[in-house]
Amino acid sequence: MEGRHCFAHLTIEENLLTGAYTRGLSRGQTRDELEKIYEYFPRLKTRRKSQAGYTSGGEQQMCAIGRAMMAKPAMILLDEPSMGLAPQIVEEIFEIVRGLNSRENVSFLLAEQNTMVALRYADYGYILENGRVVMDGDAESLRTNEDVKEFYLGVAANDADDGAGRKSFRDVKSYRRRKRWLA
Repeated sequence: MEGRHCFAHLTIEENLLTGAYTRGLSRGQTRDELEKIYEYFPRLKTRRKSQAGYTSGGEQQMCAIGRAMMAKPAMILLDEPSMGLAPQIVEEIFEIVRGLNSRENVSFLLAEQNTMVALRYADYGYILENGRVVMDGDAESLRTNEDVKEFYLGVAANDADDGAGRKSFRDVKSYRRRKRWLA
């Protein structure tokens, strides 16, 4: 769910344990799984007895991902994981997600408006506009595509304005899609 929904009245550890509820693990197995989550999110270990509602946005996001991981999923959908977080925390969370993907073999489907960060960490991407896929491909090709750079990253290669590769607001305020995107 969008917005890092944790059970605010429960502690971080209690939130994490709710993720393993349906797995039917023994106490020892549950503790082992919990320790694995704490290895990925050391911040949560230090805050494990704190009520989730009183933790920072980044810690709540980590708690939500950790709770999902406790269920041992094959895939996790993250809806706007960077929303409202400081850039440093966003990078930390995306690095952890990358580690979970490679080490735990969990696929992540990411819905994210922060295109720059999303394409830096993704393997493959789809660009949606008004509910339609207008482009897709491996993340590197999308990141280097001139249309994506201009419309989603705010940079165009052939700008003759300030020499820094950015257009002025006056130049980009009347956004129009490329004709080939309308096909």
